[in-house]
Amino acid sequence: MDRSLYIAMSGAKQTLMAQTVNANNLANAQTTGFKSDLEQFRSRPVLGAGFPTRVYAMNEEPGVDLSQGGMQTTGGDLDVAINGEGYFAVQGTDGKEAYTRAGDLRVTPEGLLQTGAGLQVLGQDGPITIQPAEKLTIGSDGTISIIPLGSGNATTQVEVGRIKMVTIETDNLEKSNDGLLHAKDGKPVVASADVRLAQGVLEGSNVNAISAMVDMIELARNFELQTKVMKSVDENSAVGAKLMQMG
Repeated sequence: MDRSLYIAMSGAKQTLMAQTVNANNLANAQTTGFKSDLEQFRSRPVLGAGFPTRVYAMNEEPGVDLSQGGMQTTGGDLDVAINGEGYFAVQGTDGKEAYTRAGDLRVTPEGLLQTGAGLQVLGQDGPITIQPAEKLTIGSDGTISIIPLGSGNATTQVEVGRIKMVTIETDNLEKSNDGLLHAKDGKPVVASADVRLAQGVLEGSNVNAISAMVDMIELARNFELQTKVMKSVDENSAVGAKLMQMG
């Protein structure tokens, strides 16, 4: 009887963990450049003397769905999206180089180029700064050119930096709790001249909201089933105890 109780309990616990991952994906269905987390269930044996007949459920995250999200034309000068493979290099909250597909850029009052999440966009020589400008243009290779404010010449463009874009092998890429992608070896990736971007376009999330909702309902039903099994085991245990007392 304890076997069925243990299996149901571990299943319910892992179902809640899977629901957390799925809920996070669903919450980011409209987040620019978001890549959904994958999850799956496995049954694992319990190791140790006297436990060869025991198993438990385990939910694991085998990786990240790196497929491209839908492209939306915005026409904004600071909205950019990568065509094909590649990532923008940004400075993570820990100060280390990280990577993202989110191209909703902005310029702070101090002139720093950041993503919509407030992360510093990196160039070839560190964070990019942009002086006040009448017009800003971002080339397909990431080169940022501006017409300085008050220059008096509407045709003179000044190059102020180049966004660092990289390509990374999938087996050297992992997603951390900050939602950013990192190189597993911890080393900054060398910029790639093959990556191209488009200005005035944003890449949306690759989360399928309908599939996420279906998964949420299925996980909720699984959790309900596990709790019913635990309740049945408890009731059977109580009946068994009464029979023993009568004996």
